[in-house]
Amino acid sequence: MQRSSITSLQRDSEWSGLHALVVGLGVAGFAAADALIHLGARVTIIDKADSMEGNERATILDILGATIVCGDDTTLPEGVELVVLSPGVSPLAPIVAAARAADLPIWGEIELAWRLREPDAQAPWLAITGTNGKTTTTLMLESILVSSGRRAIAAGNIGRSLVEVVMDPTPWDAIAVEIGAPQLPFVDSMSAQAAVCLNLAPDHIDLFGSFEAYRDAKARVYERAQVAAIYNESDPETLHMVEQAEVIEGCRAIGLTLAIPDISMLGVVDEYLVDRAFLADRRDSALELAEISDLKIPARHNIENALAASALARAHGVDAKHVRAGLKAWEPAAHRIATVAVINDVTYIDDSKATNTHAALTSIKAYESIVWIAGGMAKGQDFEQLVIDAAPRLKGVVLLGVDQELIAQAIERHAPSVPVQRVKDSQPEAMYDVVAKAREMAKSGDTVLLAPGCASWDMYRDYGHRGDMFASAVRALGE
Repeated sequence: MQRSSITSLQRDSEWSGLHALVVGLGVAGFAAADALIHLGARVTIIDKADSMEGNERATILDILGATIVCGDDTTLPEGVELVVLSPGVSPLAPIVAAARAADLPIWGEIELAWRLREPDAQAPWLAITGTNGKTTTTLMLESILVSSGRRAIAAGNIGRSLVEVVMDPTPWDAIAVEIGAPQLPFVDSMSAQAAVCLNLAPDHIDLFGSFEAYRDAKARVYERAQVAAIYNESDPETLHMVEQAEVIEGCRAIGLTLAIPDISMLGVVDEYLVDRAFLADRRDSALELAEISDLKIPARHNIENALAASALARAHGVDAKHVRAGLKAWEPAAHRIATVAVINDVTYIDDSKATNTHAALTSIKAYESIVWIAGGMAKGQDFEQLVIDAAPRLKGVVLLGVDQELIAQAIERHAPSVPVQRVKDSQPEAMYDVVAKAREMAKSGDTVLLAPGCASWDMYRDYGHRGDMFASAVRALGE
């Protein structure tokens, strides 16, 4: 199939002459392969696993006729005409370099899903990215949309695969799409009804090679936005992204602030979230959307997340009363500043989702006196500024994981009086030792905070597994 024909493919196109390569056999990779086979394409899947024996997804795809290659996710199979990347595949990965050298089209899950939308029932996409807060904002938005009576769902980097969602035979009214940075370099045609980049801080440097490349990837969420390009007033980088974006004519720049909002912004007046963007008389008045107390965790960053979700919903046309109902109905996802227990007047908090320095500092700032549990895979991050900003609140630190030395060195330089304990065991059960050491350091009124600032993959399946082990260890203390 000619390259020009491939780049114009849509749901109702002829796919039978195409040989597609899907990289990765996780949830998104399986959905992509399944959809492509359903459309008639010839599909090869490569995955870094040494074997697919016992893998249910591999068994299903094998029965459907796919070719599965294990253990080599770096070599481009012969005859491939299109490469589809699972979320999390680095833009610097060897297979990506090989595809570019061969001048092959490269799509991520987002791009494939956009092309596979049903031509006669194309639900608007409301797109969310940012270094931190994506999942919370996406779930808040889903709750608002559902509360308004719409058939809506959160998908993408959260919940169901976006490809699976768009292939659902029952039409959706709207889709809240969480998008991680590794997916954005491979988005070429998505046109969200509204989009937001919540914030920007160094993360995934290992996947991009530089902060600038990471930033430029995030900025792509705004390309071709139709109604609203939403930025964070306290993060000038997000405004710069909006100013540089090639949006659809008529798309408006909408700001978010924790202060009293100006025109074309959402913000806070006293204890209320208010809208001065999506109402006719915005020059002279503001529309009350919700009270801060409506949020189950009314921390500063969650107020920002709620404003972002509200702005996306308002861009989609949701009434203010439904915004409030949705925010009140929102349930926080697991492992995000979740109180596990209070034992002997010490509070144990699971924020395992804090997988970068920006998220860890946001979590630390929510408490006054902390025994901090940190460490894991650093992803190329620098911990100097985090330790400088956190130092006044730290009563002790317990470190774990493969890159704990980076944090230890930063503490030695910038907070030498803070006691540090290290756990070198790399097994998941090491969390019991970590929590025991934290208990010894904590005093009445302190908070033991798991906010690692690092990825979990060196010791755990994911951040959820890490948080679960923390909760188990804390419950063992109580027993």
